Amino acid sequence: MFQSLSVRNFRLFATGQLLSVMCTWMMFVAQDWLVLSLSGDSATALGLVTAVQFTPTLLLTLYGGRLADRYDKRRLLILANLAAGLLALLLALVVLAGRASLPVILVFAGSLGAVSAVESPTRMSFVSELVGSELLPNASALSAAYFNTARILGPALAGLLISGSDSTGPVMLLNALSYLATVASLTMMRTKELQRTETAPGGARIADALRYIRGRPDLVMPLGLVAAVGMFGFNFALTLPLLAKTVFHSGSASFGLLTTAMAAGSLLGAFAGTARRGRPGPGLVIGAALAFGVLETASGLAPSYALAIPLLAATGFATISFAQAANHRIQLGSDPRYRGRVLALYTVILQGSTPLGALLVGWLCEHYGARSGLYTGGLVTVAAALTALYAHRRTRDRSSSGLPRDVEGAGRGLAGSDVRSRPTERRPRV
Repeated sequence: MFQSLSVRNFRLFATGQLLSVMCTWMMFVAQDWLVLSLSGDSATALGLVTAVQFTPTLLLTLYGGRLADRYDKRRLLILANLAAGLLALLLALVVLAGRASLPVILVFAGSLGAVSAVESPTRMSFVSELVGSELLPNASALSAAYFNTARILGPALAGLLISGSDSTGPVMLLNALSYLATVASLTMMRTKELQRTETAPGGARIADALRYIRGRPDLVMPLGLVAAVGMFGFNFALTLPLLAKTVFHSGSASFGLLTTAMAAGSLLGAFAGTARRGRPGPGLVIGAALAFGVLETASGLAPSYALAIPLLAATGFATISFAQAANHRIQLGSDPRYRGRVLALYTVILQGSTPLGALLVGWLCEHYGARSGLYTGGLVTVAAALTALYAHRRTRDRSSSGLPRDVEGAGRGLAGSDVRSRPTERRPRV
């Protein structure tokens, strides 16, 4: 389960990320609570902040992936974390000075989102340089594990700190300082032990990566599912605080507990994923999406706070199971020279679709209650999974009638074989 932690550079990376991501989740809770306090519990205001925070992901992440494929990933991560830390510090000082307002929060949310657009694809593609192809599935699963450990500890601690200090400022200040942990872990690495890939051809152009993906139908299906789930199903930053405050009429500590329950389920799902040693098949990706949609719908219909907690925990398990299955199918099937841009597109679709969905889900919650945001996202996900299943079965039937089967060459190629000789080879649709 912890095999990739035997690599010193990855241990440093995971340690710094655990602390930084935990404090980032604390900041998200504090920011959401501050927005609700400033706006009179407005779902529209919260949806607007969520949209502004993730819009740079939609606009800039492909460029961030281009940078990741072209330049030194470790240096890019150091610069990105220093920039994010400075922005977080300025926001904390504004809040502590009592000068916070919705426009100010929107400016900082957008700025931090722009930094994240560079940091996210660089961080995901950097993992393969830390551990190599053989340990990549295990390291990716452990990355999800520490991410969800942070999701458990962060919101719970944030709820306690906000309740104890009656202010979100200290939480935001702690988040600003936490970026130093990531910078320290990156500077302490032994650069000679990094398993760097060759520079991407043609200066790492985005158009080349898009053509590469277009010729890989086995990557298109999970990306399509990620688009549907990301837009409608993954708006928990918007729906959970509204569920806690407007449906169950609870305080910040109870909101933190709802988020923690979901993160606990996600952590179990992440540890379950560490057993994976190869590229998951399309059936696993579709099945995980279907399970997530059913459980999210049930969470939205939960009649009580006590029942919502276990349902959200199960939803969290399904969330990370789907996200990891889709990520591994995409990442383990990509040519290393294109991986930064492929993962950038994955991030654009997963997180960049959130601004579009957040505005719609915010409107639904405003007019039909917080529950509607959850069960609508769940039902849309179920519909998308069933559509993908139908398309997959049709393709399988066509293959059995005489068309060649998808040999999953790119997925197995990551473990050692070279797939670069046929980057745009046409394959039957999965």
